Amino acid sequence: QVQLVESGGGSVQAGGSLKLTCAVSGSPLSTYGMGWFRQAPGKEREFVAAISWTGDNVLYGHSVEGRFTISRDNAKNTVYLRMTSLQLEDTAVYYCAADGGGWAENLARAYDYWGQGTQVTVSS
Repeated sequence: QVQLVESGGGSVQAGGSLKLTCAVSGSPLSTYGMGWFRQAPGKEREFVAAISWTGDNVLYGHSVEGRFTISRDNAKNTVYLRMTSLQLEDTAVYYCAADGGGWAENLARAYDYWGQGTQVTVSS
């Protein structure tokens, strides 16, 4: 059973930065495509970023492109999301997800496993 645990969320002022971490256990990370999604209160889950199992292919949601960076360390079974120039609109619960197909996918239904989420709150 694959388990994903997010950490690194918190409160930050607009313009600040945070780095989220997703620790994967139960299976080697190297075969999974990984993604980050977020969900704000009253809104649908939104795609943020994804990275293929090799790390060669990455995708970003339009609202975060140029500000967020996804990366992975297969040796540490860990995926990261570096977030900079944070905006009020980035406030949400951020979820890490694993896709057994190994690709970088922007659709939530492509993912097989999900973490519990970590709250990110951006204030003015």
